[in-house]
Amino acid sequence: MKPGFAAFLFLTLVPTLSGEDPQIYVRKLESTYKHAHTMHAKFLQEYSESGRVTRTEAGVAYFRRPGKMRWEYASPEANLFVVDGKFAWFYVPADHTVSRVATRESNDWRTPLALLAGEMKVNRVCSRVKLAAEQPRDTNLVRVDCAVRGTEKETKSGKPPDTAYFEIAKTSGELRRVVVTGSGGVRMDMQFSDWKFDPPAADELFRFQPPKGVAIVDGDELLAGPGQSLP
Repeated sequence: MKPGFAAFLFLTLVPTLSGEDPQIYVRKLESTYKHAHTMHAKFLQEYSESGRVTRTEAGVAYFRRPGKMRWEYASPEANLFVVDGKFAWFYVPADHTVSRVATRESNDWRTPLALLAGEMKVNRVCSRVKLAAEQPRDTNLVRVDCAVRGTEKETKSGKPPDTAYFEIAKTSGELRRVVVTGSGGVRMDMQFSDWKFDPPAADELFRFQPPKGVAIVDGDELLAGPGQSLP
């Protein structure tokens, strides 16, 4: 295959949006979510390191304003992650342990995703955004790169910030995918589907009462997922 034809084929298969303003899609994303009081979606969460998938999980997530979330992991095992507005809790029934941390101190990427249950301002998570050079093959989606805001602790330590991108449905403004790569190369890929806006969601969903006999461990940060953490 001639080099010129290969380049032409690549550009044909990988759509680009050069010249468009990324804020068009960011504003649509924000507008789609900021008017709903509660939300519900299915998720598929995948971790990889050095290009190798290390864990895949799936379940359902609930969001409620102001600042509450519930992630019910069904596969490969039952786990629970709850943000009640004050604390973030991660419960592993099989280990009989609960991790707890003040929400403002957690850099778990499910906590920044609390923007879905908050003011819905992307600039609270991203210091700047731009259209990704490589766009999804699905032309109904747009990929927006995010320069992740580091925590105060990360800034003081000189740790490089994570990199991330969002995939947004052009027409509906729905968030379909979030991919985060840590400075150590650990990658988290979160995909969403079947969004429901303002479904019934009881208050009890966003409260966590540790079962009797379960140890509570306080930590500086929660794991980014069972057995995984972003460096």
